[in-house]
Amino acid sequence: MTDITDEPLRTFDFQPTDALLREDVKTLGALVGEILAEQRGEDFLAEVERLRRAAIERRESGAPVADLAQALTDILSADTLEHANDLVRAFSTYFQAVNLAERVHRIRRRRDHERAGDGAQPGGLRAVLAGLANDGVDADEVAALLPRLRIEPVFTAHPTEAVRRVLLHKERQIVSALVRDIDRSRTPAERNADRERIRLALTTSWQTAETPTAKPSVGDEFEHVGFYLSEVLYRVLPVYHETFAHALREQFGEDAPELPDVLGFGSWVGGDMDGNPNVGAATIAATLAGQRAMVLAAYRRDVDKLAEMLSQSQGRVGVDQAVVDRLNEYRGLVPEGSARLHPRHADMPYRNLLVLIGERLAATQDDEEGGYPDAAAFVADIDLIAASLARHHGRHAGGFAVARLQRRARCFGFHLASLDLRQDSAIHDAALASLLDDGQWESRDASERAGRLHDVIADAGSVKVNDDATAVQTLDVFRTVARLRPRYGERVFGPYIVSMSRSAADALAVLALARIAGCVESGQVPLDVAPLFETVADLDAAAATLRELFADPVYRAHLEARGNRQVVMLGYSDSAKDGGIVASRWALQQTQVALQALARESGVRIAFFHGRGGSISRGGGKTERAVIAAPRGSVDGYLRLTEQGEVIHRKYGIRALALRNLEQTTGAVLRATLRPRPPEPREREWRDIAAVLAADARTHYRALVHEHPDFAAYFRSATPIDVIERLRIGSRPSKRGNKGGVESLRAIPWVFSWAQNRSGLTAWYGVGTALDLHGRDRLAEMARDWPFFGTLVDDVEMVLAKSDTGIFECYSRLARDLPEGDLHAKMHPGIAAEFERTRETILAIKDEEELLAGDPRLRQSIRLRNPYVDPISLLQVDLLARWRREGSPDGELLHTLFATVNGIAAGIQNTG
Repeated sequence: MTDITDEPLRTFDFQPTDALLREDVKTLGALVGEILAEQRGEDFLAEVERLRRAAIERRESGAPVADLAQALTDILSADTLEHANDLVRAFSTYFQAVNLAERVHRIRRRRDHERAGDGAQPGGLRAVLAGLANDGVDADEVAALLPRLRIEPVFTAHPTEAVRRVLLHKERQIVSALVRDIDRSRTPAERNADRERIRLALTTSWQTAETPTAKPSVGDEFEHVGFYLSEVLYRVLPVYHETFAHALREQFGEDAPELPDVLGFGSWVGGDMDGNPNVGAATIAATLAGQRAMVLAAYRRDVDKLAEMLSQSQGRVGVDQAVVDRLNEYRGLVPEGSARLHPRHADMPYRNLLVLIGERLAATQDDEEGGYPDAAAFVADIDLIAASLARHHGRHAGGFAVARLQRRARCFGFHLASLDLRQDSAIHDAALASLLDDGQWESRDASERAGRLHDVIADAGSVKVNDDATAVQTLDVFRTVARLRPRYGERVFGPYIVSMSRSAADALAVLALARIAGCVESGQVPLDVAPLFETVADLDAAAATLRELFADPVYRAHLEARGNRQVVMLGYSDSAKDGGIVASRWALQQTQVALQALARESGVRIAFFHGRGGSISRGGGKTERAVIAAPRGSVDGYLRLTEQGEVIHRKYGIRALALRNLEQTTGAVLRATLRPRPPEPREREWRDIAAVLAADARTHYRALVHEHPDFAAYFRSATPIDVIERLRIGSRPSKRGNKGGVESLRAIPWVFSWAQNRSGLTAWYGVGTALDLHGRDRLAEMARDWPFFGTLVDDVEMVLAKSDTGIFECYSRLARDLPEGDLHAKMHPGIAAEFERTRETILAIKDEEELLAGDPRLRQSIRLRNPYVDPISLLQVDLLARWRREGSPDGELLHTLFATVNGIAAGIQNTG
């Protein structure tokens, strides 16, 4: 039997600390080979081997990509689409194996650090707190920060995983088996049993279609994100706080401050209406009901376990009278549950009270009499038990488990995660135009609209509600908010985000619509209104927009009712699509600096909400590095950011990795807040250079993407955008409206397309030209000593390393025979030259001979996958040409193209 991973493993050395990773990759690769032979035959495995060897030879010898393309053509020339699809699945299965092996290796390395005793893992809370203490931070400084320390990941629905949820569950089964194998004391029989479990998961994955037959609904997306919230983060939450508290005690001893609740979670699933006609009042209500059911079920499981655990008898140990009184109260409140209490347990007050708490939770879920009025009442019951245990020798007799439930109940409430609401400002204007019977509303200037909105806010009852569809749907959302807040609690809704915010009137519109709908509590709208600044121009104007808003007396009254705290969302995706990566990063940096100054001037606390995507082009990359690179003072103990698409699975799919990610993020926030970078005299000059770089890069980027008359046609031919638009991976349309062109396309499919054709153009185009205009010694200094610029350079370098110009040229040739002419000949030379210019400049700035020389682990990871991505890419090129010649129909050919999209995404670990 051929081992399909043996040869590539010999082509480069693993680091000594990665020897067990090599072993896992080899073991899983061997299993993949056995499965391919079993399912499709030895001849099929030999074909996979032939392609793999051709890909390796091309990589190692520098042979032209045409040689690999010919090998693929020879194999597929007389074969069916089913055979092509199986080849894609074969390589995709290998990616799955490597991805899982790498995740398990991260868990292994964490355990190695923990076993080392004083060898705290870099970036973890132990290491960060030790470093801060060495820098002079004492317990009092930490204690002053903790009450305002808040980390809030927000899970979004787009893009939904390009991998089906059922396959993700199988991945978890494989990970569990590999994690168990970290314990090398296990018997051969135990290890063989786990090997068979892995084989079962891999084989059934092979036999499962990668893409669903129907586009996922909002309900499907809720189940997907709900899995991570209820199955992973619900479990990880108390462990995170225990780890944090232990690190504080380890560093500060008896002076260690008490740790408050630090984590919170948000979601956009079911509440993100921007451009998605499938989301509205009904999905908001359904999502919150689903989240409530999930968290109540989790509480009931925990309460049942505690009832079994806390068997203390009153004759053996004391119990607070308050516990006994609460038990007697609940006997009358839930009599049916009381009747089920066993007489043998009559002397076990904790057990009996917990049984009745479980009955109250069940009644809450079923909306029956005896249910809890709110989550606070449930928390109070758990607090009551915890206090009694603490006073009666219960610390090691259930106190720990009760404390875990306390943490969970305080964080998740009866809502599980706060649901953000988002809508485009244009929809609000359309609704108001109808409600105010003003056909000119949308064309009126912002100040005129603001004045009219003041009148509406003061007397919303005077507005006559009509049956206009946009108005009805918009008002229904606010009515739903008003109806559901009392049911789920005041934390159930996050901010109401206004996309394409450009004036104070855009925020006032939300207040006006809410009041028309009757969404008012204690005289005020009970929602934070968060403007979202998305384009480079809107980011540049953000400070002026908010200054106008803060000067508005009506809005200022609303803000005071909300604690003088303004949430501002920063859009990373659309700003990069609009102006390129350098202009986007610089605009985001400058906007935060300007808004901090405005906050000090106006007495308003600004909370930044970072709308980061999964890819570098959309603000992705390592969160901890982004936090450290942020402007001084912009973090201030608070980080709210979106987690999107495949990033959710990569960061939160495994509990140990979710814990590690949360630790690293918190550690970065602690460092950025308690010991920000000292002022750097050279930074003023660096900022001047960065401003010029951003302008130059933006000019070059826009000249191609937005101003070249043939670019849109080239883009639609040289990328698989037409396939991606039909891929069933999300409920949201890929375009804003029905307009054509790049401008109407959403950032996610835009970036996804350029990642698929292996160019990565969105993350580097314009960078080389801009950098080339400045002295490389000064740029090297900036990259070395300024985290903002260093992070930008590193991110661009990583995308360049993942790109393949030879493969990209094959895609570009698809644009040779178009009505507009040979666009390959017209467009490709300039793009290729900019790639090479960027690569050479980045290498010079970093003083490296090859990309990622300073990150051998990442370089190794990319090299491990490339020989398996390349054949899929070339197959996609061939199938694209065939599909387009046939008129781009639905059918088997399109489904095979879907498989290539999934395969490439798995290999490069990026869906946009």
